[in-house]
Amino acid sequence: MIQSAKITPWLLPMAIAAGLALGSLLPETGKSLGAFIDALLFGLLVLLFFEVRFDPLRQVTRHLPFLSLAWVANFVLIPLAGGGIASLFFPRESALFVGLLLYFLFPCTDWFLGFTRMAKGDVALGAVLLPVNLISQLLLFPIYLGLITGSQSGTDLGGLNATLAQWFLFPLLCTVVLRLVLTRLLRKDHFEKLSSLSGNLVYWVIALVALCLFGQHTSTLTANPLALVQILLAVSLFFLVSCALGEVLARWFRLNHPQHVLLAMTTAARNAPLILGLTMIAIPDQPLIHAALTIGMLVEFPHLIALAQLFLRKDARLRRPQSLPEQAGS
Repeated sequence: MIQSAKITPWLLPMAIAAGLALGSLLPETGKSLGAFIDALLFGLLVLLFFEVRFDPLRQVTRHLPFLSLAWVANFVLIPLAGGGIASLFFPRESALFVGLLLYFLFPCTDWFLGFTRMAKGDVALGAVLLPVNLISQLLLFPIYLGLITGSQSGTDLGGLNATLAQWFLFPLLCTVVLRLVLTRLLRKDHFEKLSSLSGNLVYWVIALVALCLFGQHTSTLTANPLALVQILLAVSLFFLVSCALGEVLARWFRLNHPQHVLLAMTTAARNAPLILGLTMIAIPDQPLIHAALTIGMLVEFPHLIALAQLFLRKDARLRRPQSLPEQAGS
């Protein structure tokens, strides 16, 4: 994860730049990239589901106070803050508002654990939080999407739910079958290495999706360059607010340092890969919505790396032995 964290911040900007360059210089080639998006999205969903472990759900009752706090922060407080921030930058009826809000609404279900480990947070508790976050957002996603887009575009909620069920259940079923086969064919240590590899592949698949998306819709996405700056500013403000919220909640509920790290990471990291995949499937002809979700990740990884470094410094200060007062007469 540490190596991935060093590489990932460069993957996405390079993919976006390559897609825009290809779409500008070779428009027909750029448009043809759209044919690969469905297959890439299917592979992305399989990779994301491959890492999820539902066994930790058995420990939910043991950690109910913290999990309740994290759930309220992620699915009540953060959405309220995100809605306010998105409305500051874009009109509520615009596609960029929808994409930005969808980016803010859903917490990460995979790589936040890597940053939690990097910052010496409570990884074991994070493993219990992960499936809770995933199940919650998969249940809430069609509801949120219907509330956000239904009144604006007349979205067919029945068709939306059917599409999401098809694209969620089939990749999940493929993942379950794949895991069953591999666990029987491979030794445990080899399977864990393969699982780690699948996590690293997520970043590359996201980059390929971004390349195809920006290449296919170059003219639409470059029509308003100011929007890119607005999205980056909105996401930066969101991370400042989420960081402040985590600090307030940690002090208010007297969380220990590992729990504080975990709360900060889960409220900061967003589940853009999964939500991007589901959104591109549910509403496929809205490149501005998809672009807003993708651009948000440009700021997210540098922020999480910086946040991990701040917590490491704090941990070092906490572990540093306090100097004893000098004895009288010494």
